[in-house]
Amino acid sequence: MKNFPFLSPAQAMLLLRVAIAVMFMAHAITRIANGTIPRFAGFLEDKGFVYGLAVVWAITVVEIVCGSLLIAGKYTRWAAAGLMVICIGGIAIVHAAKGWFVGEHGAGGVEYSIVLFVACVVIAAADKGRAGIRLA
Repeated sequence: MKNFPFLSPAQAMLLLRVAIAVMFMAHAITRIANGTIPRFAGFLEDKGFVYGLAVVWAITVVEIVCGSLLIAGKYTRWAAAGLMVICIGGIAIVHAAKGWFVGEHGAGGVEYSIVLFVACVVIAAADKGRAGIRLA
C-alpha cells in the first residue's frame, strides 16, 4: 500500500479533470441525443424561467465546452467555475427539494451535485500548480 494508488499528484488531477468532464458532457450529450431539451425547457418555464429553451441550450453548451476545456487542461479554473455555476443552479432549481440522497434513501437529492461541485473546486484550486501540486 506504500505506493497506492500508484499515481502521481499530476496523474491524479488529470484523472479527476477527465472524469468530471465526462460526467458533465454525458449529461449534455444525452440531453441532445434523447431530444429532452424541450422537456427540460418546459420544466424550467414551469419554475418561472423565461426563455427556457435558451437557458437549457446555454447549460448544454457550457457543459460541453467546459468539459472539453477540462480534458484539454486549458482554462481549467474558468471551466471549473462554469461547471460550478451549473452545479449551484441544479441544486437550487432541481435537487434541493428532493433532499440529500440521490439513490437508495432518496430520489434525485443534492449529494451527487455537491460532490461534483467540490471536485470542481479542487480542480480550480490545483490549476497552475496551486496547492503544491505540479501539473504537467
